[in-house]
Amino acid sequence: MTAFPTQPLSPLDGRYQGVVSPLGDYLSEAGLNRARVEVEVEWIIALTDNALFGTAPLSGEDKDRLRALYLTFGQAEIDWLAEREAVTRHDVKAVEYLVRDRLSELGLDAIAELTHFGCTSEDINSLSYALTVKRAVIGVWLPALRAVVERLRALAHEHADAPMLSRTHGQPATPTTMGKELGVFVWRLERVIRQIEGTEYLGKFSGATGTWSAHLAADPQVAWPNLARDFVESLGLTFNPVTTQIESHDWQVELYDRAKHAGGILHNLASDIWTYISLGYFAQIPVAGATGSSTMPHKINPIRFENAEANLEIAGGIFTTLAQTLVTSRLQRDLTDSTTQRNIGVAFGHSLLALDNLRRGLGEISLSRDVLLADLDVNWEVLGEAIQTVVRAEVVAGRSQISDPYALLKELTRGRRVGAAELAEFVKGLDIGDEAKQRLLALTPATYSGLAEQLTRTYL
Repeated sequence: MTAFPTQPLSPLDGRYQGVVSPLGDYLSEAGLNRARVEVEVEWIIALTDNALFGTAPLSGEDKDRLRALYLTFGQAEIDWLAEREAVTRHDVKAVEYLVRDRLSELGLDAIAELTHFGCTSEDINSLSYALTVKRAVIGVWLPALRAVVERLRALAHEHADAPMLSRTHGQPATPTTMGKELGVFVWRLERVIRQIEGTEYLGKFSGATGTWSAHLAADPQVAWPNLARDFVESLGLTFNPVTTQIESHDWQVELYDRAKHAGGILHNLASDIWTYISLGYFAQIPVAGATGSSTMPHKINPIRFENAEANLEIAGGIFTTLAQTLVTSRLQRDLTDSTTQRNIGVAFGHSLLALDNLRRGLGEISLSRDVLLADLDVNWEVLGEAIQTVVRAEVVAGRSQISDPYALLKELTRGRRVGAAELAEFVKGLDIGDEAKQRLLALTPATYSGLAEQLTRTYL
């Protein structure tokens, strides 16, 4: 067999590239290198703004020309870095050489030695990862998650009054409404979103072992921690003053655990919707030209939700690995984090793909209210809970002498179907007050959904 031209190994870079490509602006190798150039350039500007080592603040024009190095970062820079890294075998050093080269082109050789001044690679990397992850989460991933939540919220309100048989342990149980059940996921996801929105994106900028030793050797009069704090915060990040050679990655561990948590809730949603479809509660809206089965033309498979489940599992596995690995670094530094962090985009990519499928899938289903009502109508035994609870209240009020209401209803309903007429006859014969008896006789499975609609409309 002939060899193919270079092919994408990951489906995120092949089959699903169109869905996840917005993440590539941040969580790709090119996105990381652009952020590294940004950090290097802004550090030069910060040093000259403080007139360190006899420099003078750069003119506005020179600052604009310097910032253009990352604002216009493109294929030429990507190729330049690839060629240089093949020689240096060090990605951050290649970025340093790129900045020095461009300084020379701009006629700014006099400040070339400020490039990467006092920095260890992790100073550049910790800020670059914080910038790229923050921008990817806030600009791409969270909006996709919110889009799913908003679609769910709309469905919850639309179906807030649609009574539905519950199935605790898979068995018929006290009715609810479809809207309230979808609303539970909205409530859960919004809580996690608030936690993710509160993420601190930390960076360190304190040299080889977090002590500013080289900085003090160069100029012991400068308040280097204060300068570093101002610099890190100028990038919109949170300063971590106490570290080893690396920023400790705890903020990443927290973020990935929360992203995994959100994925777990979404997985629960996908499996529940899949089950509702299998029960006939939701009908899938046919998509013109789509094929459900290669041999059974009648089928519309719930592929959106199955795809979401699988990709959430993959994302969750990678998020778990990221969190477990990044929480530890041997002594002052080891490189296990380096290759691990290169998979951040893979984790968010599979998660984003799942979100896209969920959003689309939720827009391709229609509630079959007649099926829900038919299901309720053959499960009158679920009113056993209401009857025994009313009887207990009547006993307490002195209007009944029934000794064990629960046992009475258990004998009537457990393990067997009870119809409307049979249940009505049973209620009429109960030793309870007339008002309570009429209240029970008016109940149907479809009206026994408590505050489900009100909860949905009040809290969502």
